[in-house]
Amino acid sequence: MFAVQIDRHGGPEVLRVREAAAPVAGAGHVLVATVASTINPVDWKTRAWDVGPAFPMTLGWDLAGVVVATESADFAVGDRVVAMSAQLATGLGTWAELVALPTTLVAHAPASVPLVEAAALPLAGVTALQALGPLDLVAGQRLLVSGALGAVGRTAVALALHRGVVVDGLVSRAEHLAPAAALGLSAVASAVSDLKSASYDAVLDTAGVDVSAALAPDGRYVSVADAPLPEIPRAEKSYVQESRADLAELVRLVDAGVVRPHIAHHFSVRQVRRATELFERGGLTGKVALHF
Repeated sequence: MFAVQIDRHGGPEVLRVREAAAPVAGAGHVLVATVASTINPVDWKTRAWDVGPAFPMTLGWDLAGVVVATESADFAVGDRVVAMSAQLATGLGTWAELVALPTTLVAHAPASVPLVEAAALPLAGVTALQALGPLDLVAGQRLLVSGALGAVGRTAVALALHRGVVVDGLVSRAEHLAPAAALGLSAVASAVSDLKSASYDAVLDTAGVDVSAALAPDGRYVSVADAPLPEIPRAEKSYVQESRADLAELVRLVDAGVVRPHIAHHFSVRQVRRATELFERGGLTGKVALHF
């Protein structure tokens, strides 16, 4: 089989599509033939920074594919599945033709979208779902999401709107205002100063920008970005955790029409360097998919 691996840290030039030993699905695991994955910020950070498991390192967190071997009663050969693997910690990268993962990381894929689209769901979706938890919002409360058109941001917007929360958004570019508004936001702006109100019950920062000025005095602030937290009360980081239950809930919401994974660009996995270069230029309004 083939996999996308690196032998050293660096730029996109260190990415190699090469032959690798095929994994085996042992007890409690499934072997999945990969249909698609996507590129996430953690992928290029792992590649570029001096972090991660030993070399040669297979990258990738997202997975959508078809079960080809299993010893689990929860899955059968031929099942369409999605999974999120914390590659940085476990070394179980998903940018490979075949991936063996514990069943605790795997959920049945949405029936309503193609597997290529479903590949955009796991990491961004679970991140958004888990980040909203500490905010503890109820219907009628007001939420501001920075990076509202990004993969995490747009999922958080959909989840919050489904709960009856009033959601406003911040985007980085003027040309993103209209597509962000189409998500159902009550208001959208490219700067905090452009917002009509600055007294939100909660702020979810997905873009690494300090938008604490928009928060009500007793509001809660959660960030999923690498940037330091603002020095305000009730501010915290949300670090994504692998969760089959959360992934299954997102699948349910996709099939219910609440959440829709969004792919902006499609590449063959053999074009992974080109896809990575596009991703790292930023300004995208959806995920970059890698087809296997």
